[in-house]
Amino acid sequence: MSAAATPSSGLWSRLSVMAGDIKLSHSVFALPFAILAACMALPQKIVVKDVVVRFVLVVLCMGFARTWAMLVNRLVDKEFDAANPRTARRAFASGRLSVHSGWIAAATCAGLFVFTAGLFGVLLGNYWPLILSIPVLALIATYSLTKRFTWLCHIVLGLSLAIAPLAAALAVTPGLTGLPTLSWGAHDITIGVELNEYNPALFYLAAMVLTWVAGFDVIYALQDIEFDRSKRLHSIPAALGWNGAAWVSRILHLAAFTFLIMAWKTEPRFAWLFGAGVVIVGVLLVLEHVVLIKRGKAGLDMAFFTINGVVSCILGTLGALDCWL
Repeated sequence: MSAAATPSSGLWSRLSVMAGDIKLSHSVFALPFAILAACMALPQKIVVKDVVVRFVLVVLCMGFARTWAMLVNRLVDKEFDAANPRTARRAFASGRLSVHSGWIAAATCAGLFVFTAGLFGVLLGNYWPLILSIPVLALIATYSLTKRFTWLCHIVLGLSLAIAPLAAALAVTPGLTGLPTLSWGAHDITIGVELNEYNPALFYLAAMVLTWVAGFDVIYALQDIEFDRSKRLHSIPAALGWNGAAWVSRILHLAAFTFLIMAWKTEPRFAWLFGAGVVIVGVLLVLEHVVLIKRGKAGLDMAFFTINGVVSCILGTLGALDCWL
């Protein structure tokens, strides 16, 4: 084993390598939407302390869930990553981190996610996050396996991120997602219906995230067309080629923009700030595909990460401001 492939020693060294490998910066894709949905779900009258508790728990759950999902992805795909020149330097594929340490870290994040979800019940009387925590962990880890048998893997990834706004809203106010309240008393379980009305804008927002993420994941997968074909891995680019995949991505992003407009029109607290965000996002999505047409592979980093990171931050920020104002 070369020096470059020697496993990292020391806890902080391993954690540093792990954090760099799972790209914590990519949390920018889902976290703003979770925060936005939490703002949409806040009751009209609520004390500041309860707002802080809800948002801290939402952010912690997002962090633990995403880290779990990314570690599982890197671990189950390490053989494919090692064979792909683009990904061969990833920590588990190259041997810089042991599989054992990876699974320990993943299990720790899963446990912390379940524990934090349980705090919604202990501190706020909402036990839905705890009840649904295991199914959520299973769902967001499924993406790592789907590429082995279906080109719908991009949709599964989109679904994994789309549950973030719904989960955040459910954690804050279950009734807005159509679920009844569920609270534990000293001797029994009480189920009742929230006074808040079901909010369709949350589901339009989730649908926007699903189609938007699936669209840019198709773009990301353009890098590996030949590798995926050689390993019989499934993806839309591998099945349809560059041009066919690019058109699928455009259609998905057109659907995302449509769902975004529907969310804007159905959420009464979304006003001109979020409307301005909708216009900006429309321009950015067009720019993303123009960059891809003009620059090809050379424009993938800008088309995949930079533009889409701006999309989520703009919508999350402007939408939250509209809700507060």
